[in-house]
Amino acid sequence: MFDSLSERLSGVFDRLTRRGALTEEEVSIAMREVRIALLEADVALSVVKEFIEKVKARAIGSEVLKSVTPGQQVIKIVNDELIAVLGSNSSQLNISSAPPAVILVVGLQGSGKTTSSAKIGKYIQQNDKKRVFLASLDTQRPAAMEQLATLGKQGGLDTLPIVKGRKTIDIAKDAIRSGSRQGYDVVILDSAGRMHVDDDLMSELEAIQKISKPIETLLVADSLTGQDAVNVAQNFSDRIKLTGVVLTRIDGDGRGGAALSMRSVTGCPIKFLGIGEDLNALEIFHPDRISNRILGMGDVVSLVEKAQATIDTKEAEKLARKVKKGKGFDLNDMGIQLAQMRKMGGMEGLMGMLPGVNKVKKQLAQSNIDEKSIAHLQAIISSMTPEERENPRLLNSSRKRRVAKGSGTSVQEINRLLKQFKQMNHMMKRVGKLGEKGLSRQGIQGLMPPIQ
Repeated sequence: MFDSLSERLSGVFDRLTRRGALTEEEVSIAMREVRIALLEADVALSVVKEFIEKVKARAIGSEVLKSVTPGQQVIKIVNDELIAVLGSNSSQLNISSAPPAVILVVGLQGSGKTTSSAKIGKYIQQNDKKRVFLASLDTQRPAAMEQLATLGKQGGLDTLPIVKGRKTIDIAKDAIRSGSRQGYDVVILDSAGRMHVDDDLMSELEAIQKISKPIETLLVADSLTGQDAVNVAQNFSDRIKLTGVVLTRIDGDGRGGAALSMRSVTGCPIKFLGIGEDLNALEIFHPDRISNRILGMGDVVSLVEKAQATIDTKEAEKLARKVKKGKGFDLNDMGIQLAQMRKMGGMEGLMGMLPGVNKVKKQLAQSNIDEKSIAHLQAIISSMTPEERENPRLLNSSRKRRVAKGSGTSVQEINRLLKQFKQMNHMMKRVGKLGEKGLSRQGIQGLMPPIQ
């Protein structure tokens, strides 16, 4: 997420922080580099111009030039202004009307609108403990209604039964009526998209908005399209009242132009970020946290929240008891840890939330720890017998060949897994032996294996 922009800005600020004092000329040179980085990230020219003017006005003032740490002060100013551009405060989803609260989801075809409708429904059901009812109004795209029904089933959400040949307005009326009669708290209407913005699409949406009176009208836009996503949002907001934006495929967006331009250009807040295909792959948009990620400061708060939502507390307590007793852990425990890591977004997703990771990205890339490699490790562990997982020493040459065949991997990969397991097991045992006091005294060095 925003990797290329983050890397460029990190280089600029590293040079600033290495200087003991800054002149106006040095600040101006740095701001020119920031301007180029933002433009290359496909941020709207008007947004870049206003952003640089505000940062420069503060950065060449006495709060920086006379500061003890001028480089850090410039970074703080950039962070403040980035947060302002992104929207200052997170804009929460509003579902506090008399039930059923209606949410209308709009957007172009291919933007991830139907998947986002199901994600939002699952998010509301899990986090707000509300009963959610989904309805597809898309009579244009083949199998659109079936797609929403399938996604609803996967997420444990009820959907309006499909009746072919009905008009969009009639489906919307029926969905709201059914939602009200059956006691649903929220009704999500997944409207039809088009390949481009046209009068027919807008007229249809205006009619749906008029009869459904949605408390939220959310535009789903593909962040990978950059300024096109912003232009689409502008066109939609010119004709219908939007209350928020959902940016999809943000996990593949190394530039970030759409996210950085959307609020300033359209005046419409970003409410959610789509970060994958899974129905749980949806994040609330927090401007301050996103700014921190862009500037390489990490996002520890989101990391903790994600951990709380995904980690099995009972399994974690069970592992903690084993570690405390100095027993280490077995391959069953390792398999559980790998599964939880994937739930939290894999190694790349976790690393993106840790401060200072930009500086070691090359080393991380060389380690080849990605989603695919984690899946391979899981496959290897799953192909072992319960006895082998509990006691890896049983894995002789013939057993390794059997596991390799069953997991579609090689004996070399199994040996690498066992080596990693041995290192992790050593660390777990050391944690148990050191205890809390010993660990605080010796720090991370106390966990390292002794040099042979």
